[in-house]
Amino acid sequence: MVIGTAPPVEGARTSTEMAYHDEAVSSLVSSFRGGDGPVRLAKRTSNLFRTRRPAAGSGLDVAAFDRVLHVDPVMLTAEVEGMTTYENLVAATLRHGLMPLVVPQLRTITVGGAVTGIGIESSSFRSGLVHESVREMEILTGDGDLVVAAPDNDNADLYYGFPNSYGSLGYALRLQIDLEPVQPYVELRHLRFTDHAALFAAMGEICDAGAWFGAPVDFVDGVVFDRDDLVLTLGRFVDGAPYRSDYTGMQVYYRSLQRRTLDYLDTSAYLWRWDTDWFWCSKTFRVQNPWIRSLVPPPLLRSSNYWKLLAVVQRSGLDRRLDSLAGRGEREMIVQDVEVPVERSGEFLDFFHREIGILPVWICPTRQRDPGVTWSLYSMDPDVLYVNFGFWSSQMLGPGEAQGTYNRKIEAKVAELGGRKSLYSTAYYRPDEFWRTYGGDAYHDLKDRYDAKSRLLDLYQKTVERK
Repeated sequence: MVIGTAPPVEGARTSTEMAYHDEAVSSLVSSFRGGDGPVRLAKRTSNLFRTRRPAAGSGLDVAAFDRVLHVDPVMLTAEVEGMTTYENLVAATLRHGLMPLVVPQLRTITVGGAVTGIGIESSSFRSGLVHESVREMEILTGDGDLVVAAPDNDNADLYYGFPNSYGSLGYALRLQIDLEPVQPYVELRHLRFTDHAALFAAMGEICDAGAWFGAPVDFVDGVVFDRDDLVLTLGRFVDGAPYRSDYTGMQVYYRSLQRRTLDYLDTSAYLWRWDTDWFWCSKTFRVQNPWIRSLVPPPLLRSSNYWKLLAVVQRSGLDRRLDSLAGRGEREMIVQDVEVPVERSGEFLDFFHREIGILPVWICPTRQRDPGVTWSLYSMDPDVLYVNFGFWSSQMLGPGEAQGTYNRKIEAKVAELGGRKSLYSTAYYRPDEFWRTYGGDAYHDLKDRYDAKSRLLDLYQKTVERK
């Protein structure tokens, strides 16, 4: 069932907006309850890097739930529907001089997707992961019930267990999230390091202090370009800028980190600085070549279009045919984000250089926003600063090496170092180690309560078996 959409609305919420939302909810619930077989979403786009088996039937269409319902500049909150993209949400909140506390890097990531998965960005060292700034969620559960999950109501177990459940417990139809004030510009300072020990030491001190040489720091992330070429980027809000760089056209953002020490961006441009080139992955399509790039209209330089190109390549098998023609063997995709305690991050990076050999690598610190809570399916030590390592590439498999060789090494090392791995991409865990890592007892209690008939695939089936 497809329900028509209406334009986003911000400002004071009206009865008309909620009537539209309630009508969409009623139709969706009716559609869900109209069957008794397995259910999955019929999504037109995805930011997941894992393949899955084709599903029978048309799926549950939630395309209607894509609106910003309300932005409250006094209470510093927004009410949004689950399929709202961060691009649309940010456009609405910036009109009020506000932004979500954590804005994932790619424009088409949805709010519901970032919460049921794990979302991170350069404000995470002070604001935690995306789900930590959610106040409540309206969720259609696997049992077909519509519930509101909040930290202080009867569905608090679902509130704390929904993050990292990847739609295996239910679907978020409406969310209320925290916002914070912004200034018009972000000043960036790129600090260069020649060894990772110095970088991680500096990162820890800066994140603890929230400042660098007395200047406030609002954002922290960085890039490992090579063993002796690392950049830590510190951002802070400012109300004026001597100039504003533009990385939506011919200039490539990540390359500026090695050329500049100081930079200024509009706040919106800062939030989407990685999207134009999908970090550095746009080089796969040769659009970082200046001649080719000059032929591409800037609006087409964005991650959502690279996704479409990648889907065509994968469906056609063109990449495998080119490898075969070049006499290369089988390739393993190594697309992951992992979090490792900052004190062990040097060990992880040494291992990564030695055993995996992919560059560049994105680094981003995160710490739990509220140390007094436990997120059941993605628990982290609230007293620890973690470093997210993001790496998105592939390696050729050697003779006798099976698919998963590299990814299994990464999973084992992350576990050894007391870290966690996001599940948006391929995973190879055995059931016992998976449930031990991702809150198995709590998850199965939630599954029994909210999806007793197992109409939704469970978390292991979705993320490891990729059914």
